[in-house]
This record gives sequence, C-alpha cells and structure tokens, in this order.
Amino acid sequence: MIPFLFGVYILIEYMEHASSDKIEKAFKKLGPFGPLGGAVIGIVPQCGVSAAAANLYSGKVISLGTIIAVFIATSDEAIPMLIANPEKVSALWKLIVIKIAAAVLVGILVDMIYKFISRNKLSDNENHFHELCENCGCDEHGILFSALIHTANISLFVFIITLVLNAAIYFVGEEVIAGFMMSDNFFQPFVSALVGFIPNCASSVIITQLYLEEGILSFGSAIAGLCTSAGLGLLVLFKTNKKHMKQNFLICGILYASAVLTGIILNAVGLS
Repeated sequence: MIPFLFGVYILIEYMEHASSDKIEKAFKKLGPFGPLGGAVIGIVPQCGVSAAAANLYSGKVISLGTIIAVFIATSDEAIPMLIANPEKVSALWKLIVIKIAAAVLVGILVDMIYKFISRNKLSDNENHFHELCENCGCDEHGILFSALIHTANISLFVFIITLVLNAAIYFVGEEVIAGFMMSDNFFQPFVSALVGFIPNCASSVIITQLYLEEGILSFGSAIAGLCTSAGLGLLVLFKTNKKHMKQNFLICGILYASAVLTGIILNAVGLS
C-alpha cells in the first residue's frame, strides 16, 4: 500500500503547490470514463489501489462514482486465491467481468444522479486537497517531505487498526465468521456483503474459501461479499475524509445495496 499512497500524495501536493491546473482539469474531464478507469484499475489485486483512490476522492480529485467503481471492482485476495485453484479458472474470469461491469454501471449511474441533484459537475466542488495539505510542512521542506509525512501518518493508522482487527479475528475465530455466513441461500448475499466490509484481507479470504468449498457459499453470494471487500480503501477513506462523514456512509450504503442486488441477481439466474 505504501508506494501507492506515496505516489498519490506527491500528486496531491503538486496539484496544491505547483498550481497545476492542467492536471486538475484532466481529472474533471474524465466524465463517464472516470468509473470505467476506476473499475479497470480497481480489479488489480492490490489493496494499495483502493487506498490511493480513497485519498484522491478525499481531495475531490476523482468523482463519487469513480471511487465507488474502484471499491466495487476491488477483490483483495480473491483473485490470487482463484488463480491458485486452476479448476476454478472459469469462475475467475466471470468474477473479473461481472465486477468490472457492476462497477462501471453503478459508478456511471451514481455520477449521473449526483450531477442531476447538484445541478453542477461533481468536481466543481471546493478543492478539498487543500484540507489534506494543512500543516504538512511542505513550504519549509518541500513536496517530497510532505508526501512522506502524509504517507507515514496513514500507514501508522492502518497498521494500528489492522493489528486490532487481526487480534479480534484471531480471538473470535474465522470459523465463527464463516458459520455466520452459512445462512439460507436467499439471505447469503446480505450477510456476505456485511462480512466484506471488514477492512482486512481476512474477509476476502474467508468469502473466497467458502465459495471454493462446493455447496457452502454460492457464486452470487461470494460476488456480493467481494463487491464490498474494498481492502484498506474504506479504512483510509474514513481517516482522510473525516470532515465529510455523511459522504463516507453514503458510499458504504451504495456499496452494500449494489453488492446485495448483484448477488441476488446472480443467484436468481443460477450462475455458479
């Protein structure tokens, strides 16, 4: 995650202090290609992508639909686990195609609705990357120093929260979480999507493993859980966008609703 964060903070600092209007305008003109690009990048099995996207959204560099597309497309450890099981290669490609399609559709729809409601372009809001650069010492020490400080702060925060979550999962037991998900097939997407919100790779590992064990978790339910399994993205979002908590909870609500709906549809058509 750290290299992604460092690169993003360099970009944000450059936009803030070098007055690079061209970069800012380039992001603003993405339009529907924002969610498309977010979905394609988000599918890369690397939790640093969602964390970096969270920072870009907190700075209002990317749109609401784009950050949601990144989060939906992110699968954390699911893709490596499926690659390690050659007999599930068909499921791997279905997962990638479905998650990209869902991410793009939801992302574009969200941007359209938000733009209609606000009667303005998403990125015409106040440039919140100014808030990310407060008291960073960049004027005295330069952009690289400031980016390094920001990266260190977020990394320390993520480390502490991950340590607590790992301890909680250890004492609760992965078996208990797995048992919680083994409900009636209709309600599985609802439960799986909730488990996916755990900002830790353990959630995607449990969901994928239950799917690989035939008959325990349906494909649709697994997709529902993996659509909310945004790696460390949500954790970083709540840290960097803490002045706009309503937005953060709105993102969680949209993620959950779209994940459950996707899971129910896939279960209804019998995709496995």
